[in-house]
Amino acid sequence: MTPGRLLARTLGAGVALGAGVTAYAVWEARAFTLRSVELPVLPSGVQPLRVLHLSDLHLTAGQSRKREWLRSLADLEPDLVVNTGDNLSHLDALPALLDALGPLLDVPGVFVLGSNDYFTPLLRNPLRYLLPDDGRRVTHTTKLPWREMCDAFSAAGWTDLTNRRTSTTVRDLTFAWAGVDDPHLEYDDLDAIAGPADADADVRAALAHAPYLRVLDQFAADGYDAVFAGHTHGGQIALPLYGALVTNCDLEPARARGLHRHPADSRPGDPGTTWLHVSAGLGTSPYFPIRTACRPEATLLTLVPDE
Repeated sequence: MTPGRLLARTLGAGVALGAGVTAYAVWEARAFTLRSVELPVLPSGVQPLRVLHLSDLHLTAGQSRKREWLRSLADLEPDLVVNTGDNLSHLDALPALLDALGPLLDVPGVFVLGSNDYFTPLLRNPLRYLLPDDGRRVTHTTKLPWREMCDAFSAAGWTDLTNRRTSTTVRDLTFAWAGVDDPHLEYDDLDAIAGPADADADVRAALAHAPYLRVLDQFAADGYDAVFAGHTHGGQIALPLYGALVTNCDLEPARARGLHRHPADSRPGDPGTTWLHVSAGLGTSPYFPIRTACRPEATLLTLVPDE
């Protein structure tokens, strides 16, 4: 075989492989997955409680398959919905979002916002996500209808935890909550929610869209039993048998998705520590709709006694 023919075959094989990987990655981005996790934070003797954690929907009006899958989650009959932001990806997506959430809006819920609730996403080179954070944020594009979204969530009975502490009751259990605005945009106001979590509450839980270490450290130090976050997309472009390459924040890739301890080397019962659940989310950028080794997800967490 001549060198020219060998080069042509090699290039052809490379193109075919790239096309195959891309086709798979586009398919995986629509392979919506429900994950199940046990979280031991309830008082002794209390019956388990089901929490549906949603994050990073990045919804557009035309995503009918995602909308149908979201509506089907109401069949799980959760006791509580936790939404950690980045619901929207288009100016006209709010009606589709409210329709997709459907009966879940009748369930007690709490929420915070992410950057893609505030601003429309921008087309940019996806390889930038693999580079060190340069500190630039997309805040100059068209504003999304985040106020209307918050009003609709609140009118349905969900609790807005944007830089706020409060308490709610879920199935006769008292939850002490704290939440911050998006840390990725540096909208978080840690002073506003600082201080020890309510020791008299049955469960102490906190929310942040992006799991930046400064936020996790404060929640852990203040005595919250669990922290819910999203933002990372689980790495989005992960490697099989290896996992996430990046998190788009200062959380290490090993904790880009799933249930972990914070700090990472702590154990249950250690003072100043907490559980951390990071959702890999359900969406992608509308300009880069692919995932590898990291399926889009929602998580049903079963809260059980800490025994």
